[in-house]
Amino acid sequence: MEYSSLFWNFNVKMRIVTFKRIQEFSNEYPQAKSALEDWYYKTCRAEWKNLVDIKKSFSSADYVGNNRFVFNIKGNNFHLVAIVIFASQKVYIRFIGTHADYDRIDCSSI
Repeated sequence: MEYSSLFWNFNVKMRIVTFKRIQEFSNEYPQAKSALEDWYYKTCRAEWKNLVDIKKSFSSADYVGNNRFVFNIKGNNFHLVAIVIFASQKVYIRFIGTHADYDRIDCSSI
């Protein structure tokens, strides 16, 4: 199934910018694809208003400052860092990478 038709059959609440990052990362790391698709699906359907709401969807999510949140993907093998703007219900993906890549960045400023 193509990505373009994968998720369009549900009511989107959070807008994710941009799905292309998930596609590109999944092409490079196919073992992360299903976990990233799950993250995308849950996030689009969410109505987050704060960190407590995010934790209801993803218990291992952490706030790292500057509106940025870290999500463990596939049992902590990968990380996704996103800016979450609660007022406009938007999520901006800033980083997707391996655990080693994540250790080399400052997630509060990317």
